[in-house]
Amino acid sequence: MSARRRSRVGSAFSVLLKFVVLLAVAPLPATLFLRFVQPPTTAMMLTRTWQRWRAEQTPVYPRRDVVSREEVAPILRRAVLAAEDDRFYLHNGFDFTEIDKAIARSKSGGPMRGASTISQQVVKNIFLWEGRSWIRKGLEAYITLWLEVVVPKERILDLYVNLAEWGDGVFGIEAAAQHHFGKPAAALNADESARLASVLPAPTRRSPKGSAAASRAAGIRQRMVYPSPRPEPLP
Repeated sequence: MSARRRSRVGSAFSVLLKFVVLLAVAPLPATLFLRFVQPPTTAMMLTRTWQRWRAEQTPVYPRRDVVSREEVAPILRRAVLAAEDDRFYLHNGFDFTEIDKAIARSKSGGPMRGASTISQQVVKNIFLWEGRSWIRKGLEAYITLWLEVVVPKERILDLYVNLAEWGDGVFGIEAAAQHHFGKPAAALNADESARLASVLPAPTRRSPKGSAAASRAAGIRQRMVYPSPRPEPLP
């Protein structure tokens, strides 16, 4: 190989390596931003805006009110964990216990349920599109790794309750509490919290005041009696 050709190959390899490194660290600034600031909008909210515009619904842009941790009833945070990710404090973004259960249910002929953690849902809602493609799941997994490294657990939960969809065009727990129960998120009681958490898998198809929500909320209330598991403190 001539010196000129070796030089070209070396230059191409150098450009490719820089591109790979750039892609590898690309989630860092985005996740670091989330450590300190609630995103002004999310991919999910923009998707709903497009859908509402096409359906001629008003308001076109979904309702959302961002509140601080102190403005959310602690019992609501417990209800969300009981409903969506009770091992939130024990895993690093991926709950392999739930993944194994989901695989076992599928193999036995049962319905294939999702095993996404709250961290994964935050990444999906903020950055990604709806769907089940391997590309989307791969991006979700990779960005989740960065989120768990950069953002503390309590902050991830703050992000989730403020950006989750709680009804048709209703995003964030403050808007949800006002919309469904006519009160601020800080004033939610245990039953209202469990009912709101019960609609999270299908917020546009369920009402927290419906019979399906009541049935699921009963199970959530039972789990809420116990504190969410946390790692044992280091000696």
